[in-house]
Amino acid sequence: MLRLFHTADWHLGHHLHGVSRQLEHQQFLDWLLLELQSKQADALLVAGDIFDSANPSSVAQSQLYDFLVKAKAQQPNLDIVLIGGNHDSASRLDAPSPILNALGVTVVGGLSRDEQGGIDWERLLVPLTNAAGEIKAWCGAMPFLRNADLPTTVSSTMEPMESAEQDNDLLISGMKTLYAELFAQLQQKVGNGESLILTGHCYMVNGAVSELSERKILGGNQHALPVELFPADIAYVALGHLHLAQKVGTHQHIRYSGSPIPLSFDETDYSHQLVQVDISAGRPVETVAVKIPRSVQLLRIPNGKDFAALPAVIEHLENLILDDLPIEQRPLLELRIRLEKPEPGLRQQIEETIAKLPVRLLKISTAYSGSEKSLADMKIEERLEELQPLDVFQRCYQNKYDRETPEAMNALFNELVESLQGRK
Repeated sequence: MLRLFHTADWHLGHHLHGVSRQLEHQQFLDWLLLELQSKQADALLVAGDIFDSANPSSVAQSQLYDFLVKAKAQQPNLDIVLIGGNHDSASRLDAPSPILNALGVTVVGGLSRDEQGGIDWERLLVPLTNAAGEIKAWCGAMPFLRNADLPTTVSSTMEPMESAEQDNDLLISGMKTLYAELFAQLQQKVGNGESLILTGHCYMVNGAVSELSERKILGGNQHALPVELFPADIAYVALGHLHLAQKVGTHQHIRYSGSPIPLSFDETDYSHQLVQVDISAGRPVETVAVKIPRSVQLLRIPNGKDFAALPAVIEHLENLILDDLPIEQRPLLELRIRLEKPEPGLRQQIEETIAKLPVRLLKISTAYSGSEKSLADMKIEERLEELQPLDVFQRCYQNKYDRETPEAMNALFNELVESLQGRK
């Protein structure tokens, strides 16, 4: 048997409304070390978005490399595979790969090509061994694929709408081509009784998305990828990008592990986990969700996406019963308040109420609706840092032309953003 741990979307270096998540990430990494050892995992797959940004802080990088050293020190035979995600800089991840390879860690930040433009497939083919050192599986470590990685492009002579439709088809066909080639390369490696595993950092059809923390990728999630991308002979597909742990459709062996901590208040109710995958020759894989303990609570009042009147929010705060924790472990709080008109003393009332509570107030969200309006008509205040680049672009376009942005233009804008991110 081969036991894998599948995790993804660590987002080391993340800040939530200006508050560092370093403590939460460190406690997750310390917990992961214990789980790897206690459950005797043979391999660890991290399916992208290792860092929260293309230029991670020195602290975030130290957290990663310190974890890798400790993991290999406690389990020298542990196979570790990390792939780049859309938040990562492929070149930054790949830069220390010679040192990490010597340590027994495989990092694939992005696709590498030779002088003739051919893809170096060999570096994507990773043998996975059991405790006895026997190869039990081969992993095709496919990283996040940007438009420039795909083998086909859209003709510039097409009409805008025709181009958008063709771009969708070409993107999917390009992804299928690359995965088919990777699968063919894997088949040349596999021996008797060895299983095949794939990774990916992408958005699959019907995936549940957390809009506030997952960047729109590959055309703004317009181009959700079909499950047919993965051949039937694959034993397990370890996916990253979506922060909610979930299987893809009815396929138990194609999964998103989800993020280890909530990366926005929209993710407060997520059950964060990693996936333990047990692979035995000739048998379906067995998956077990291993719940990750939450070291810092996120509180949203009221819970969910509703707003409540100020008196109801005040009453809720006054009835809170919380443990008195050190400040760095206190819950992070968002209040969602419905107002009929501006309330000049709003902040003061809130601060007076929470002055003696062991919480950290991160955000007060307000929504205005006159007495004659329904909740659906409320205008919700948003800050610039809460918007995605595409959101800002669409609002600027609508302000200037008084109409919605054409889909073809949205796709071109996303391609521009992706190309700029890919240069970091």
